[in-house]
Amino acid sequence: MPVADAAWLHMDSATNPMVVNAVIQLGEAPDPERVAATLEERLVAPFPRFRRRVADRLGRTPAFEDDPFFDLGNHLHRVALPEPGDRAALEAMVGDLITPPLDPGKPLWHVHLIEGYEGGAALLWRIHHSIADGIALARVMLSITDGPGIEHPEPPPPAPPHGTLDRIASATGQVASAARAAAGAAAHEATTSLAHPSHVRELASGALRDVSTVAKLLGSPADAPTALRRPLTGTRRVAWSEPFPLQGVKDSCHRHRVTVNDLLLTALAATVAARLDEDGGAPEEIHSMIPVNLRPLDQPVPAELGNDFALLLLELPLGDLSPAERLRQVSARMDALKHSHEAPLAFGMLNAMGMTPPWVEDRLIGFFTDKASMVVTNVPGPPQRLEFAGAPIDGVLVWAPCSGSLGLTVSIFSYAGEVSAGFMADTGLLPDPTPLARGYEAELARLC
Repeated sequence: MPVADAAWLHMDSATNPMVVNAVIQLGEAPDPERVAATLEERLVAPFPRFRRRVADRLGRTPAFEDDPFFDLGNHLHRVALPEPGDRAALEAMVGDLITPPLDPGKPLWHVHLIEGYEGGAALLWRIHHSIADGIALARVMLSITDGPGIEHPEPPPPAPPHGTLDRIASATGQVASAARAAAGAAAHEATTSLAHPSHVRELASGALRDVSTVAKLLGSPADAPTALRRPLTGTRRVAWSEPFPLQGVKDSCHRHRVTVNDLLLTALAATVAARLDEDGGAPEEIHSMIPVNLRPLDQPVPAELGNDFALLLLELPLGDLSPAERLRQVSARMDALKHSHEAPLAFGMLNAMGMTPPWVEDRLIGFFTDKASMVVTNVPGPPQRLEFAGAPIDGVLVWAPCSGSLGLTVSIFSYAGEVSAGFMADTGLLPDPTPLARGYEAELARLC
């Protein structure tokens, strides 16, 4: 197992399992047999890690090995959403389903087909971070869908259990083509790239010579003590905003001469500031960890998947600021990150963690997560509407896991001309993140 993947495997804890969670909302209820066939042909066959378990999980040299007893039925589950089958019911069920740990004796992933959601259904994906990072997994999920620009050749003929190399190679070619199409669509909506991935790698040679960047990563103090830094319970709850027209966001960005990412993060900063004010007062700023993709978006996700990203530390201004001033400060700080060596340096440090003894790695994780209060992902989705197993996709949210002492992760996802924000919080910090979702809607409308 590559050291970056091993690092995420070793970060598992009782209160913070390293699991990427995603919800795909479907406008119609799909045929369960078609769902199973789609997962088998477009996910399990072409991507080996979805049929492999972790060997020597507690050792320092973990590896993926084929599960000789692999059965899709152990990973695909059908559940009925209780009445009234609305968003609140789905949010409550998702919170319950994302709490239990994954079975370490089987491949580390599950898909729950949740039936009865607003006349349609929803898919809850739970995939361990050691399989791949959230940005890669979002692309994988989109690549197994159907829609404009995404073509899937006829599936290969049936094969004996566990398939053959020819069948896997054929399926890999199909999904690689689909992944390339999905990635190309996403590139038009890119809101998160701080630098082209190849440029980030070119910077790596000079990263360690950047004294200011090293000082920021190693010398910055722990984040301000707020309600977001309380002890964790290991129980989570989720909530998400109503989708907002992406064109309205772009029009506002054009007026203010900022990026889409700048504006979406400004709305988040204002939302968090208002919430912390209710809890006794917000500090002038807090820090968020932002994953940055290091894979070119115009190339398919490799069959072996894995982790290829960096974590950046961004200061979010929370003080008593006008919307325009908060936006100016966020834009300036994002611009500074784009021109820093922080991404390649952070990527190298993450890889180094995977090669350290467990007790050293635990201390390093705590050292870095103490410097932030949340994880924020902004994943660009395709501009066109897609289908999964014949059912139209109405919305997508992908949450990165938190590590160490962090207990709040925010997902911003653009899809089919709209953008939504999802909040996943440990109940020790926020018993109900719904006010954050409603607050984000209001702050985004105020900026646009």
